[in-house]
Amino acid sequence: SCVYTCGSTCYWQSDIDDALSAGYSHYKSGSTIGSDDYPHQYNDYEGFSFPTASPWYEFPILNTFKVYTGGSPGADRVIFDSKGNFDSVITHTGASGNDFVAC
Repeated sequence: SCVYTCGSTCYWQSDIDDALSAGYSHYKSGSTIGSDDYPHQYNDYEGFSFPTASPWYEFPILNTFKVYTGGSPGADRVIFDSKGNFDSVITHTGASGNDFVAC
């Protein structure tokens, strides 16, 4: 069942786990993918309250339920800390400009 819904996309825990695992794996190895170099640091200009301390990182979570391997990142992101702990799922859907809103 849905643990986060971004716009009309329902993400299950397994989708989130897969995206987080891929993002953290790239973070640990120092590699990035895509033209926007994911994962990259997320600065939380929106002022979300996350359960872990910064720095945080963002990595795409795709509405196709596949793991991001490059190309268009879509609107949704999984947020994690430098130890690989999950923080949140956020989206550009319904936000103004390049901002994010919580899913």
